[in-house]
Formats: sequence, C-alpha cells, structure tokens
Amino acid sequence: PQPGGQKREYWIAARSTMWNIAPTGRDEWMNHAIKGKKKFRALVYQLHSEGFAAATGPASMPGPTLEAEVGDTIVVHFRNADEQFGQALTVHPHGVRYNPEYDGAYLGDFTRAGGFVEPGEEFTYTWEATPDSVGVWPYHDHGPNHTINSMRGLFGTVVIRPKGDPKPDVEQVLVMHSFAPQVTRFQTAVQCFNGRVSAGNTPTVRAKAGQDVALHVYGGDANFHTFHVHGHRWKDPSGAFVDCPTVGPNESITARWREDNPGRWLYHCHVASHQDFGMAGWYIVEP
Repeated sequence: PQPGGQKREYWIAARSTMWNIAPTGRDEWMNHAIKGKKKFRALVYQLHSEGFAAATGPASMPGPTLEAEVGDTIVVHFRNADEQFGQALTVHPHGVRYNPEYDGAYLGDFTRAGGFVEPGEEFTYTWEATPDSVGVWPYHDHGPNHTINSMRGLFGTVVIRPKGDPKPDVEQVLVMHSFAPQVTRFQTAVQCFNGRVSAGNTPTVRAKAGQDVALHVYGGDANFHTFHVHGHRWKDPSGAFVDCPTVGPNESITARWREDNPGRWLYHCHVASHQDFGMAGWYIVEP
C-alpha cells in the first residue's frame, strides 16, 4: 500500500452450484408464473473467512464485491474449489494496476501461474488501487475456457473510491447479462440482472427519501444493453442528465442521485427483447 493506504485481503473460492434463475417462480411485474426449467449448474465465486476456514457469504452472482480506496492494495487469495467441471480457473481484474504475475489470464505457452489455477490449487493475486483506478470495474475468470465459465457465473465487481470518499447510503451492483442455452440447456436464452430473471427475483433495491443512492451497473455479456430507472434522472460523466444510458460488454456506469421521489419504480433494460426475457426489477422508495 501507499502511505496511508491499507492492504485489503479477500479469500475467494470458485465452485459449482445449482442455480435457480427465478426462486419465486413468478414474474411480479407481469403477474404470471415463469414456466419451464429454472435451474442449471453454474460456476460462482464465494467469499470465505481467513485461510478459507468457512464460507462467509452465499454463492452469488456477481461474486463478492472487492472494495478499496486509492493508495490501497487488494490481495485476493483464490482457490479453485470446483469439482464438477474440472477446469483451470482464474481471477482477472479490470481497472486496477498489477504486473504480469497477477494478470490472471491464460496465455498459452506464455501463461504464468496465476493464469492457470487447477482444481484444488490456490493462487494469491495482488493489485494496486491507483488514482486512475477510481470507478466500478468487473472481474471474471480468464482461464482457458473463460468465455463459457464467465457465462456460467464467474464474475464479480471491483469498487475503487477516492481516498476518504464516503460510501453512498444505498449502494447496489447490477450486472446485465444473459445465460445461453449452451450453458443452461434451457430452450431459450434468458436475460438477467445478477443471475435472476424478472421482478421479484432480480434484486429489489430499497431506499428512503433523502438518501444518497448509487446503482453500479455493467454489461456482463456480449450484448449492448440500456439501463433505465422510472421516475429518475442522473448525470453522466460529461455532466449531462440521462435516464437510459447504453452499457456495452464490460462497460460500467453509476446512476447516482439524492432520492426525492417515493414510490414503487421499475428498473430494466430498454432493449425490448431483453426486458421481456427477464431483465427487469423493482426500486422501492419509502417517504
């Protein structure tokens, strides 16, 4: 770490799990049952206590959010705990500074140890939060089968703040992505926020009037999406007010405002086919 910075350590394991895209079985917005298969075998990152003593959070999509301030280092102790697919896995970050040892990418004959972590093996990555790291970034598998394994659910988020910058009162990561039939064995592709489809299954974000709200959104697949929140506008990096910005593959935006409009609101992708195949959720504001 730089002077005044911290070493922020995480113990993260990759493992397979049966994943349910619609735990409630219903679409609350359209008020109907969600028919067809809902479960498939996924790959996810899961947070553990020091030394991988025990899981401290659920297997989730996205995986654990890695947070730091400028001047900190992020140390990720990674274990490939998957026994189902039997593949080398990694953790590759965006937005932070690292040397080639900690890239977490498979490079064929030029691969370093962190780019090929076999089942049962561990590797420790060290990344720096530099001034140009401020923002919201993805991390994901970048092993030899990273395209499919990222689609199976091996992705997460890095949040870097300026030194001393306060956290928002309400903060939610929303990843816009899809599951293809080649991964799920479903009849059609499904469009998700955080691995779930349809309002009532996707994250329900809750806030109160007067709170500082930040929704961190990025594209987690090969599609282009648009992020829309009913009843709200916010400033993009240029200072222009927007309410439906485009989010491309691994691009991120932060929708941030001081809440002043109580009610039940929709958030969704405004690409109609994505919205109708599940990319929607609730934003509920109390007075």
